[in-house]
Amino acid sequence: MDEKRIPDDGFLKGDVIRIVFNWLLIVIAAISLLAFLLYGIPALQEIPPTGRTIITNSDELKKDESYKKQITLIKRDIQRLTWRYNSYTSGLSYMVINTTDNLFYLYRNKKLIRQGHCSTGSFKMLKTEEGRSWVFKTPKGKFWIHGKTKNPSWRRPDWSFVEEGLPIPPQDHYSRWEYGVLGDYALSLGDGYLIHGTIYKRFLGMPVTHGCVRMNDDDLEAIFNTLNIGSKVFIF
Repeated sequence: MDEKRIPDDGFLKGDVIRIVFNWLLIVIAAISLLAFLLYGIPALQEIPPTGRTIITNSDELKKDESYKKQITLIKRDIQRLTWRYNSYTSGLSYMVINTTDNLFYLYRNKKLIRQGHCSTGSFKMLKTEEGRSWVFKTPKGKFWIHGKTKNPSWRRPDWSFVEEGLPIPPQDHYSRWEYGVLGDYALSLGDGYLIHGTIYKRFLGMPVTHGCVRMNDDDLEAIFNTLNIGSKVFIF
């Protein structure tokens, strides 16, 4: 007499695992399809065409009121930006100083005639025990040349003595004056800030100054001969 065969537990567990795995694949596929419909298709529609843009010259389009209104607004924006550009970049000579990269750009008749490295403020702070403090930064904004000097001398401010650990002398003391440290030329930007030369040329291109703009000798001479009193200097 044949004995009734009882299914092996191993086969039952395998069937259950396969069923669960198949259902899991179906759920994943459904979620992927739904995500593609919700996000994939809209994203594909926003991709600009790679083909060449075709420029049409349709008379019907030119008569369209919304098209004419848009063209009028674009022309108005172009005129406004052109006027603004011309107000900042006149035919006179001017200079642009980039304090982030420590670069300068010299323009004449709206053309770049010279560029190179310079040094600007270090942004370091100096404090005294009495509570006085200075932050050595180059001011940013629109400036103009207040004066031009050949063979300038430097009148040392109070922070110069504090930085060296020296006592601060009276305002009219002879130790306040130093010669030959500013190069052959200096251009004043007002409030004590200068564009001048340096004896520390190896530091050009680095933010190491106390607020003034240091230049190489050749660049400084070109700037001195190009900019006049009243010339604009843009610092950013």
